[in-house]
Amino acid sequence: METKTIYFDNNATTEVDPQVLEAMLPYFQSRYGNPSSIHHKGGEVAAALREARKKLADLLGCDPSEIIYTSCGTESDNTAMWSALRTQPDKRRLVTSRVEHSAIINNAAFLKRLGYQVIEVGVDREGLLDMDQLTKALTPDTALVSLLWANNETGVLFPIEEVAALCSERGVVFHTDAVQAVGKIPIDLKNSKIDMLSLAGHKLHAPKGIGALYVRKGLKFAPFMIGGHQENGRRGGTENVPYIIGLGVAADLAASRLPEENTRVKALRDRLEEGLLKIPFTMVNGNRTFRLPNTTNVSFEYIEGESILFHLSHEGICASSGSACTSGSLEPSHVLRAMGVPFTAAHGSIRLSLGVGNTDEEVDKALEIFPAVVKKLRDLSPFWKDDGPVQESDLLSCDSEVCQVCN
Repeated sequence: METKTIYFDNNATTEVDPQVLEAMLPYFQSRYGNPSSIHHKGGEVAAALREARKKLADLLGCDPSEIIYTSCGTESDNTAMWSALRTQPDKRRLVTSRVEHSAIINNAAFLKRLGYQVIEVGVDREGLLDMDQLTKALTPDTALVSLLWANNETGVLFPIEEVAALCSERGVVFHTDAVQAVGKIPIDLKNSKIDMLSLAGHKLHAPKGIGALYVRKGLKFAPFMIGGHQENGRRGGTENVPYIIGLGVAADLAASRLPEENTRVKALRDRLEEGLLKIPFTMVNGNRTFRLPNTTNVSFEYIEGESILFHLSHEGICASSGSACTSGSLEPSHVLRAMGVPFTAAHGSIRLSLGVGNTDEEVDKALEIFPAVVKKLRDLSPFWKDDGPVQESDLLSCDSEVCQVCN
């Protein structure tokens, strides 16, 4: 008998909603016109794109003209960063944080090699941003501040509106990667000082391969993709029509589901989390108040997160050890290391991210499976004995300079 899948990895990607797929299908076949064409086939598609753009703008609380469609969140992030630098060539300083997504971290590292100064603001033990450090980092030479709105691994929220207002006062361009936040918390860009905001469709039940970048009206902008007149000359290339249509429907659905995300989904997450905390030597990583309603990051000490995920998958539970963009690495999460999570806990951390498709029955089943998986792995661990961790005095030192346990 096939094991029923319990999907707790919605921060990695979401299932395409049936209503989204249904809306997309005609644009693969009967409505195939190029929206730039003057004839009626192009005109009907251009009208549909305008409607889709308005739906996304309504979710974000902005004007439709402020939206640029991209291929994904990473492209949106890169576009924002490079635009800020190219429109301010005399400024050579970028401010970000130590817990960003790889789309920002790796780009910042590349910029550093080009001679830019990169400041990474720290976080505390709960993943909250060090605002004093951020304020001191804002100098006249700062071209851009770029921060995650919601951390993809812990769900912890940064005070984005406060940071945006501070940057506006100092004349610094501010960008937020809101890939995890859009569709999970209310956003109203009309009443915000945010200059640019990135999102990805596949995080809110649209397909992979479509994203968007909000650019505040009046902000100087330099295109990342140079080509034709599409997106008002801000991103060349024929529009990905079916996916833009799908993102519009997904945005409409996300707006209607915001109350459910922040009530029923949040209650499911909390019940799952409380049940897991009954397992000895288990801890939640990140502030439990200022975070997304669907996300929990839990550490099971003295075992490996990858082993937990393997055994959970065998039982039909899909979860992750953090960002899908860094999966496969044996190194502990850079986010948890920046937070100062102990090594024995950081290595045994997993992320559980729920969605509107999850049920009480799934949480019940997961709470049956987890204790047995954790016990099985701890019984195999050399650092676990008789239902408790091996004491340091009982360990034989390996005398290795790189060993994280003995040193």
